[in-house]
Amino acid sequence: MDGQQNEEPRRDRDGGTPAGRPRRLPPLGRAAADARAAGRRTAVRRTAVALAVLVVTLAGVLLGVLAGGQVGTDIGPFHARLSVAPAAEGSTTVDIPPLGSLLLDSHDGPTRLTVELGALDQGRTEALFDDPASLNRATQSAVDDIQEGVLRLGLRTLGSAVLATLVLALLVFRDTRRAAWAGALALVITAGSLGTAAATMRPQAIEEPRYEGLLVNAPAIVGDVRRIADDYTRYGEQLQRLIGNVTQLYTTVSALPLYEPEPGTTRVLHISDLHLNPAAWQLIRTVTEQFGIDVVIDTGDITDWGTEPEASYVGSISLLRKPYVYIRGNHDSGRTAAAVARQPNAIVLDNTTRTVAGLTIAGIGDPRFTPDKSTSPASGGLTQSTANELIDTGERLAATIRSSPRPVNIALVHDPAAAGPLSGTCPLVLAGHTHSRQVNTLPEVPGQQPTTLMVQGSTGGAGLRGLEGEEPTPLAMTVLYFDQEKQLQAYDNITVGGTGQAQVNLERTVIEPPANGPLATTPTPAITPTPTPTR
Repeated sequence: MDGQQNEEPRRDRDGGTPAGRPRRLPPLGRAAADARAAGRRTAVRRTAVALAVLVVTLAGVLLGVLAGGQVGTDIGPFHARLSVAPAAEGSTTVDIPPLGSLLLDSHDGPTRLTVELGALDQGRTEALFDDPASLNRATQSAVDDIQEGVLRLGLRTLGSAVLATLVLALLVFRDTRRAAWAGALALVITAGSLGTAAATMRPQAIEEPRYEGLLVNAPAIVGDVRRIADDYTRYGEQLQRLIGNVTQLYTTVSALPLYEPEPGTTRVLHISDLHLNPAAWQLIRTVTEQFGIDVVIDTGDITDWGTEPEASYVGSISLLRKPYVYIRGNHDSGRTAAAVARQPNAIVLDNTTRTVAGLTIAGIGDPRFTPDKSTSPASGGLTQSTANELIDTGERLAATIRSSPRPVNIALVHDPAAAGPLSGTCPLVLAGHTHSRQVNTLPEVPGQQPTTLMVQGSTGGAGLRGLEGEEPTPLAMTVLYFDQEKQLQAYDNITVGGTGQAQVNLERTVIEPPANGPLATTPTPAITPTPTPTR
């Protein structure tokens, strides 16, 4: 009995099917279970589709932003490229090749704006040089240029992101509805990111930049940027009046009875240390035209860093339409010298001689290239090794002068520390570098002619660094008068500038023929047109 009972199939408690076999459901219950299963499958499928649309959208936005999120624009005299890219934190990078970058904490949101300044437009740069008043207008228009460029960048980025997403979605899904959803999502993501950046923009971030590259030294070199900018605005207004006073100066000079240049007189304009000051070019052009200059001599430091963007600054040399003799200063690179040499009227001397306007001129570039130094020579000091290097440079030029087939009338060095070995080789040595005008006689060599050393101030007023002090550094230049025998007869020291008044000073010095010994000089009182009070 027990064995038979064990062999009988066990049934479930309610007398249904044997235990372990699937239970048959009524037709209505089976339909409900199928519906629930189908619902779960649909939900999973929709979630997968939504995730796929999101992934495709993000990929499309990324591709679109990288491909189309950039525009070219003009910012003042610069050609610039604006670009936007996804980032973990909002920021702005201003690239100034090859000097480095400024990093600004300018906004929030997952976008990084990059502004890369490129080459200078020569036409617009020359226009700034021709009209110092246009510097203020250029500064104001630069803000409008940036705003217009950023607006075009935002619209282009938005369109590029949506278009790239639509194309990618159509390729992946081959379904217009899903592609439309991806495009709409791309529009929301891109517009939201750009809108967040615009809504959280912090203009004051420009006052607290972080520096990379060579610009790490910018705070020490430039000083208080805001104070310089304020001073330069005030200084620029004065310079507009200063240029006009040069005409008054020339009228006054023509009436001086002490020295009347002969018809065969050669007039030389000695300038030095422009240091990128755009206001200097208009002054140089005015003096060149009104004083009847025959040749311009530049004893170096025409730039600050000797970089490619700075090389465009020398384009105004050709506008002078007079021979322009140049030697390299310690702030000028070989690239700077090459840019000067490309000007049709320029002559670059580097341990060479050239006869210009009847004057035989010898010159040599500074042996150093120290753009990391301040433009103020006092900041660098003169070490023994540097002094030896400069003396060696002077000795090389002295050897070149002695071997010249024609007697040299003028020798050019940038740093007066290199002038010592030139004593007795020529009557006149011109230099710059110190930003302080000086005239003296080099120690005489027995049996040789005396040599006068004339050191020029800064024709560029030491550049923008000249505004760091209580008063801007004045712009300095000298007109030299040579007779038909190419002997120096007189010179006019011209000084332009001064905070609190717009003034032009001239001091004429007439050189008396010596009976024996060095030349004697007789300076006249300073000639100063009526100052114009600062408004």
